[in-house]
Amino acid sequence: MFYQAITDGATFAFDSHVAQSDQLTVAIGAGRGCVLRADTPVAGIWIPLRGRLQLAAGGVDTDLIAGELRVSECEAGVQAVGRGNALWFALLGSRLAWRQVLRERFDVPTPEPLLLPARYTADIALRRQAIAFARVAARGRAENSSIALIESVLGMQAKLGAAIHRCPGRTYAHRRQVFLRLQRVRNYLAANCHLDLDNEMLARMASYSPWHFIRAFRAAYQETPHAYLVDQRLLRARRLLRTSPLAISEIALASGFENRCAFSRLFRQRFGVTAHALRRQAAAASAAAQTRSVDAEHRAISATRAAFHRQLSEPLFS
Repeated sequence: MFYQAITDGATFAFDSHVAQSDQLTVAIGAGRGCVLRADTPVAGIWIPLRGRLQLAAGGVDTDLIAGELRVSECEAGVQAVGRGNALWFALLGSRLAWRQVLRERFDVPTPEPLLLPARYTADIALRRQAIAFARVAARGRAENSSIALIESVLGMQAKLGAAIHRCPGRTYAHRRQVFLRLQRVRNYLAANCHLDLDNEMLARMASYSPWHFIRAFRAAYQETPHAYLVDQRLLRARRLLRTSPLAISEIALASGFENRCAFSRLFRQRFGVTAHALRRQAAAASAAAQTRSVDAEHRAISATRAAFHRQLSEPLFS
């Protein structure tokens, strides 16, 4: 297994030797402007740990933040750029490397044992797995840690198997190809939900007519493209309410909602709370966390002062 660290302003480019190897590569990016570029086909698992990761893969430009995970399919032209005070983790490999790992270590039964492109929530436990993996990879002992992390991602991908079987097609290979076309569109919708998108453009991306595209999308994901788009807009709005100082009307527009009333109604239906109430909850949680941080700092200062005064009160000579 290869290990590569990328720091402020540095660029790491996959060469043909690494990209065609049967070994996976662990990449750790730290700092502003650290860049990973792969002109040869690689697939990977991407996990931001701090800051923001701008990832271009599968024809989709995605901004990932801490708490998210992206699986990219095997293709050339992948590029990742750290933004701000970024810290991110990636486990990458050629088609050969992933086939070997998934077939030999995990006994993945599909004819083409490769990870499927998708975006997920990365909980604290998974991010800790990634951090532990990065630490042991730097010391050249990453085998067991890689197994634990890949197992977690495979568990997330289990639901996609049902979506593949619901896709139109006579054989598994055909249904899988249809799914990959639809999944690229779905990933595009998630990354660009704030834009004005229409079914004709999305259908062209999937190489379908609009009618067949909507029918295939609904069969695979059990919801229409429009329903998925609205849900992604609401999730984006919830994230902005928790992290952005923008007014609620501005957040609605930034999330793709032109009608403020429709946004308020849909938001309450989706999350069971109004946008105003969620913002108050987020502000209260942030204030509580800040108070805990200040209290912890004060306790540390008090402990230091107490230790200092004890030293002063001790006799110079015993």
